[in-house]
Amino acid sequence: MPVRSIENTGGGAWALWEVTEMESELTYASLESCPDDIVHPQKRLEWLAGRALIRSLVESFGVTYVGLRKDEFGKPFLKEHSSQISLSHSYPYVAAQWHPSLPVGIDLEQPKDKLLQVASRVFSVEELADAGNHLTKLCIYWCAKEVLYKIYGKRNLLFTDHLRVGPFTLADHGLLDGRIEAGDLLMKAPLKYRVYKDFVVVFTSYPGGL
Repeated sequence: MPVRSIENTGGGAWALWEVTEMESELTYASLESCPDDIVHPQKRLEWLAGRALIRSLVESFGVTYVGLRKDEFGKPFLKEHSSQISLSHSYPYVAAQWHPSLPVGIDLEQPKDKLLQVASRVFSVEELADAGNHLTKLCIYWCAKEVLYKIYGKRNLLFTDHLRVGPFTLADHGLLDGRIEAGDLLMKAPLKYRVYKDFVVVFTSYPGGL
């Protein structure tokens, strides 16, 4: 079974997929063909695996999957259904989240040295002071900001100023205090993270979830 795990997140769920299939297998599982303008083999597998994972996830909750659409900001939605979804991938892993009504965001990243190079441009002074040069902790901060951006669902947000993550003690899993501060908008987002051997996942977690 390609789905590695499914976890409850307070009325919804998130799931993880490790890509081991050929493109033809993922095309069958996702009920879609990858667009011709995506030419890189790994990108094609990620595209298909994301849709296969979303299909498997929502169908486990009794939702009929007929494909995805995107709004004018590029945010994905289910066709013919009002529930909320989010996707992320870093080959060979793909993550997806679903909730029947509330906005969600999920992000999966593999800690890489390039985070150290861009840290000062995407993290606040407080976030940098808390993370230091710890690559895994920086990766969690990065994922959390990506999740907040996906929850907001629009553009024109600065990672340093508008997306804030409170300090935390690093463990193999934990809670994060996420906030979106843009003009008159102040939105708090309950987040959780998981640290695996070679990647990190951050996702929305509403009360009542794991």
